[in-house]
Amino acid sequence: HDRGTVDFAASDLLTIGLLVLLEGLLDVDNALVLAILVLSLPRHQQRQALRYGIIGAFAFRGLATFFAAYMIQLAWVKLVGALYLLWLPIQHFRGGDHESRKAIKPATSWLGLGAFWTTVLKVELTDIVFAIDSILVAVAMSPKLWVIITGGILGIIAMRLLIGQLLTVVQRFPALVDGAFVIIAWVGIKLLVEYLHQLHYVSFEIPKWLSLGLIVVIFGGFYL
Repeated sequence: HDRGTVDFAASDLLTIGLLVLLEGLLDVDNALVLAILVLSLPRHQQRQALRYGIIGAFAFRGLATFFAAYMIQLAWVKLVGALYLLWLPIQHFRGGDHESRKAIKPATSWLGLGAFWTTVLKVELTDIVFAIDSILVAVAMSPKLWVIITGGILGIIAMRLLIGQLLTVVQRFPALVDGAFVIIAWVGIKLLVEYLHQLHYVSFEIPKWLSLGLIVVIFGGFYL
């Protein structure tokens, strides 16, 4: 099929629904990382930073869908993302005792940008790292560009709602902050394994169900 075709079939609606579901499952870890990133901003700026981040996510994923054939070559993005995500919990747990860690450190500035725009940039870069899997899955599921983009847009909206819920939970139960950073470390390890697998240095991948199950167990353990 031509990927640019706009013909409609009833099965396209099922495909879009599956894409939204897969986006949600693939992006639980992404949503948690983004929630932690914006948590360092004043509360009134957190959702604004996510809003700008989501706009950027729409633009990037739309563009990346057109160049999906080249996305598989961006293995180095996963390596950079993995190292960044592993650095975040090291920085967090190096910060002192449990009580002091529960107080989220204020956002810092990069490259001459203010704390707010630095956080927006971090949100954008993190989404790019996680978007590769989502785009490749979408392209594999449908040859139709409009189906891929529609599923992607609805999936991003669903992820935005999920981030909002996670923000509320973490703000209400500060003890979960440590758990969130443990999960971020796990996500970093998972990305590193995926990078090594893509380069054929390791022969296995971490199954999605195992990754998601471990995230639920860690989050639940820290909640209790």
